[in-house]
Amino acid sequence: MYQESEELLMAGRGLYAAIHAKRRRIAAGSGEKMRTAGAKGAPTAANFRKAAKTAKKPTKTTRT
Repeated sequence: MYQESEELLMAGRGLYAAIHAKRRRIAAGSGEKMRTAGAKGAPTAANFRKAAKTAKKPTKTTRT
């Protein structure tokens, strides 16, 4: 139940948000595992390229 509701919330947030949310759940002891590269359902290189296009650019900070 918890996992399903969080997945619905994360669906519109993006690839990196979903990855970080899953890492937090794993660290909390959920028993989940990250999918290995090439596994069914795992993000592909094309998914990461698409996500990089929509990523926010870091802002420049000035040192005082």
